[in-house]
Parts: sequence; structure tokens; C-alpha cells
Amino acid sequence: MPRYVAERILLAPLDDVWRFVSEPYHLSDWWPGISGVEPDRRGMAAGARWKVQGPGFLRKPETERVLLVREVHPMERVSFELPSQRIAVVLELRATDADRTSATVEVEGRFLFGPGSTVGKQALARLYDLVQTAAER
Repeated sequence: MPRYVAERILLAPLDDVWRFVSEPYHLSDWWPGISGVEPDRRGMAAGARWKVQGPGFLRKPETERVLLVREVHPMERVSFELPSQRIAVVLELRATDADRTSATVEVEGRFLFGPGSTVGKQALARLYDLVQTAAER
């Protein structure tokens, strides 16, 4: 299956970045193609099953799908899967400085070509814009 990796330095401390990405309702803010999230009672925990909404390929404009949270290692890594789209995602975070965080997104999926091959870069660009708590002024 095609696999794409994107990396970016975020202008925020690791704590701030983790706090943002570990909040289930923020997923629709930074992950392309998701416009709504309804997490289960476990929230950001391995084994959680969330309902997510977003545009469907050759389907209704807003389609409800399932997101499976695979791994959660606080302050380091989260992975999830969108089975209906056959996409697996890994987000890894690492502090590079007191106010900088390295973020790496790995996306693997059967139908990642053309615009689909840039979802990792798009996600990191959105995260960059949303978590700039330590941007130089």
C-alpha cells in the first residue's frame, strides 16, 4: 500500500501540542476530510471507536464513518484508522526545544494518490496554524 510521511516543526511546546491533538473534538480542526467527531466514552484511548463525519467518495456529501484509535502513547504518539477509507495514520511528536515540537505524520492507504497523497502535509499545516503558542513576535 502507498505510504506517505510528512514532518514539520510546530511553534509550540510539546505539552500544548499534545493537549490539542489528544482532545477528540479537535480532530476535525486539523485532519483533512473530517468535519465532525463524536468520540465514544473512552475519548483518546487505544480501542476507542469514534463516529466521524466528512465528505464521502461517490457517496452522500456528508457521510458518517468509524474511526478506530489504535495506539495512544501520551506526549509521543497516536495512531488511528479509518477503515471505510482504508487509511491508517500515525502521528509522532517530539520536543525539539522548550517551545518547539517536531511532528511527523505517516499515512498509509490503498487509495492514496493525487490529492490523497498530501493529507499528511495538509494535517501538519493545519496543526501549525492552530497551535502557534510560542511563535516569535
